Amino acid sequence: MPRNDGRIATELRPVSIEIDSYGYGEGTALIRMGRTTVLCAATIEAGVPPWMRGQGRGWITGEYSLLPRSTTTRNRRERQGAGGRTQEIQRLIGRALRAAADLSLLGDYTVTIDCDVLQADGGTRTAAVTGGYVALALALQHLVQRGSIAQSPIIREIAAISAGYVAGEALLDLDYSEDSAADLDCNVVLTDSGEIIEVQCTAEARPIARAEFDALVDLAASGVRSLIETQRRVLAHK
Repeated sequence: MPRNDGRIATELRPVSIEIDSYGYGEGTALIRMGRTTVLCAATIEAGVPPWMRGQGRGWITGEYSLLPRSTTTRNRRERQGAGGRTQEIQRLIGRALRAAADLSLLGDYTVTIDCDVLQADGGTRTAAVTGGYVALALALQHLVQRGSIAQSPIIREIAAISAGYVAGEALLDLDYSEDSAADLDCNVVLTDSGEIIEVQCTAEARPIARAEFDALVDLAASGVRSLIETQRRVLAHK
């Protein structure tokens, strides 16, 4: 059954990633997945958090923000610090990106990936992870080129996508209308070899059988493979 945007169940929204097109970050990636648009900008700073000093490893972390009119109604700015949802997404981004790298090769540097949602139509956190990986790869390449580290710490490619059951049908890459009506929705972060970094799933309408869950992760894996191919094409032209 065609979806509201004409896609079939297993199809991603149109995806594009523009690199180094905006801002002063050591690596920037503007990712669009359908109407969802996220700007991911990497900043390199000398030093690591105090609790990491003396460990011989660098640090990679992420921050996330919804701009006030990224949604259909205005979001208030989080002036008193990040709220619970924002903190949870930031931790996901950081965990996912650290899984892509060998921190012992990063040296005494911290890389922060700022992910700002310019327009939200579902899948903002997974777009942030996918675009954030590209921004991170560019920033680490920058460190190598200026002679600050001997080689890129990237040891595996990663990407993320959402999937869920809507009216009993498994759908890939949910937009907001689908996500809000889902029986179950998942955010899945995988490596290029299909290894799981993180799976976040919530049943909203009914419990999901193990076989249904496995089928959903397999569906997400097909989307991640496609996204990693897009990342590779973008980075190959750098």
